[in-house]
Amino acid sequence: MQERTRNTGQPLATQRFVFLTLPDYTMIALASAVDALRMANRVTKRVAYEWVLATLDGNAAVASNGLAMAPTVALDTAGVADIVFVVGGIHVERAVTSELLAVLRRLARKHVSLGSLCTGGYALAKAGLLDKYKAVIHWESMSALREEFPRVTFSDQLFAIDRDRYTCTGGVAPLDLMMHIIKEQQGRDIAPLISEQFILDRIRNDQDRQHIPLQARVGLFHENLIEAAALMEANIEEPLSLDEIASLVGVSRRQIERLFKRYVGQVPTRYYLDMRLRRARELLLQTAMSIMEIAVACGFQSPPHFSKCYRNLFGHTPSAERQASRLNTLAAGARA
Repeated sequence: MQERTRNTGQPLATQRFVFLTLPDYTMIALASAVDALRMANRVTKRVAYEWVLATLDGNAAVASNGLAMAPTVALDTAGVADIVFVVGGIHVERAVTSELLAVLRRLARKHVSLGSLCTGGYALAKAGLLDKYKAVIHWESMSALREEFPRVTFSDQLFAIDRDRYTCTGGVAPLDLMMHIIKEQQGRDIAPLISEQFILDRIRNDQDRQHIPLQARVGLFHENLIEAAALMEANIEEPLSLDEIASLVGVSRRQIERLFKRYVGQVPTRYYLDMRLRRARELLLQTAMSIMEIAVACGFQSPPHFSKCYRNLFGHTPSAERQASRLNTLAAGARA
């Protein structure tokens, strides 16, 4: 689509996007995407985009906030689509059925461009449709999916466009993805007009990261602190010493300790340990990795030490939490 626009210098014909909503999808992700298209039509003064909400059976999916959106149609009656976006949210694994996987594979065989918002990328990865693609998914699911789908190149960017795959994280990031698509298809002058209507200070691009440790907590001006936290996040399996972190940031160990204590309320070693344990919890609840494998992947020397640290933070051992999670899943399946 992008190449055709650049070659002709003319706007494309009306583009039609289908949003395939899964149970418990994230409404803010869907609304951010759809409203960008609506505003594109308004500022271009023509129907540049059409959109349809769909499910497999035509019944409106209930979002994670308990609301459902209408009109929703059955996917097989949604008509021709330039891109089909899978919109996910919480408990996405429960929403990905064999029927859904078969439908997505059929669309891929027909050479329909496929995309995802929030955790919808899980469905595409499970169907094998992101193998050897660069892709994005919500940062909370990233660690687990990197383990489960090693053939997918997961990125921590806000969104990624790789050939005929358009993947995006959640929250308001779909607005940034749509702004990028609109700019490529309708011209560079359109995106700033949309930005003004939405009172956006800046249009983010595919080089912006979706999750920067501590940035929301301490703001943009504490660069040394943010850099130290980013180094910790990038070195989970083989943790760096505090001296190594200070050296890489270019400040003294004492200064790093002061910054963490003042702005985070923790010593840096405690913050680093809690970060590793939270990563371990993601892997514990989202993958089938053994507790030994999780301990190693999160930089712990032995399962007993890992279990003790885990219990100190979360109030129960890794094995107890995994068992409780499985029982909750079985109970939810029985209620459904």
